[in-house]
Amino acid sequence: MARAGLQQGSWVLICDGRKALFLENMGDHIYPKLVTRQVVQHKDPPTHDLGSDVPGRVFSGKGGRHSAIEPTDVQSVAEQKFLTAVARRLSREVEEGHVRKLILAAPARSLAVLREKLSAVGRKAVVAEFDKDFVRMPVYEIERHLKRLLSGRS
Repeated sequence: MARAGLQQGSWVLICDGRKALFLENMGDHIYPKLVTRQVVQHKDPPTHDLGSDVPGRVFSGKGGRHSAIEPTDVQSVAEQKFLTAVARRLSREVEEGHVRKLILAAPARSLAVLREKLSAVGRKAVVAEFDKDFVRMPVYEIERHLKRLLSGRS
């Protein structure tokens, strides 16, 4: 994955496990102008609405021993489903020709899910990835950070 500038027409996905910003650069690599194409948020119901938080039990047939089982992290499962849906949408946009170059910025866990769930064609469109959480920043700050990161300065 070669580092490229923020070219005109490049798409940028800023996301975490709860929110995704689909941005398109309408400017050029010197003066980027990110325009919001879509904002997707996943509804975050309380854990008790997602499932039981009581640990399960395992009973051994010999000796009457039993122990607790770690409960499933239902919030993590919900975030993975959200990121899978985001990756499918990105893959579809690339396959339909709407997106040719894609930059991903997300925390490491989210990046891992996106990498795994993006189609082969979608992965080819990715020109840069950053382990950064920009989701709560205004767009003008995201532009500034991406320009700095893409120029090679940390």
